[in-house]
Amino acid sequence: MRNFKLTIEYDGTAYHGWQRQKRDRTVQGEIERALTIMTRQRVAVNGSGRTDAGVHALGQTASFRCDTRLPSETLQKGLNAILDDDIVIRGCEAAPDAFHARFDAIGKVYRYQILNRPLPDAVGRQYHWHIRTPLDPAAMKEAAGHIRGRHDFKAFEGTGSPRAHTVRHVRRSDLIAGEDGRLAFWIEADGFLRYMVRNIVGTLAEVGLGKIFPDGVRDILRSRDRSRAGATAPARGLFLVSVLYSD
Repeated sequence: MRNFKLTIEYDGTAYHGWQRQKRDRTVQGEIERALTIMTRQRVAVNGSGRTDAGVHALGQTASFRCDTRLPSETLQKGLNAILDDDIVIRGCEAAPDAFHARFDAIGKVYRYQILNRPLPDAVGRQYHWHIRTPLDPAAMKEAAGHIRGRHDFKAFEGTGSPRAHTVRHVRRSDLIAGEDGRLAFWIEADGFLRYMVRNIVGTLAEVGLGKIFPDGVRDILRSRDRSRAGATAPARGLFLVSVLYSD
């Protein structure tokens, strides 16, 4: 048995998230199907974590164990030949026997994209949240700063989070304003609760609309009350950029 690490890019539009499901098409399920075709054995792929339906990834990671003599380069080429074009294996490498994509991860980086202008995009509309009403990027950037640090993020937790506690350490939380109304929220943390990023973005949008003061984000954190935060932002604007490991 050999252990492998995958780095995966995917457009989540057509999938019911990462995690394998009995009836619905998922990214994990498609990769396992392709590995079964290649190796003629059932292979369980362990992702670094779940992404929800409609969420995209530029650098999702996964690991799997398989009894095969195929080189990692052959596995990568074969997977990309079998998988649909909206899933690409960016890397396949032999990993130490004890490596596990989920349990060895020490952090993740996400990016959320907003288009803030009256007219939407026809091309690429599945990769951002379109908000027509003008936002205040400076206020949103100030509010994002209150997210940094070690906090209890229960106020930004979606129901059904598989977690032992709700404390997370956010190392980066920043809003970057680009041209033509394009905004990008970047966040890096040692872990994330279910819908945490999308709930934070929904709250930042409320700040940008003047419904919440920037300092109010700090009060929402302390309250641990989900009802005080903003609505959950749409899945289509969220990208898992990378998964961090100690090496």
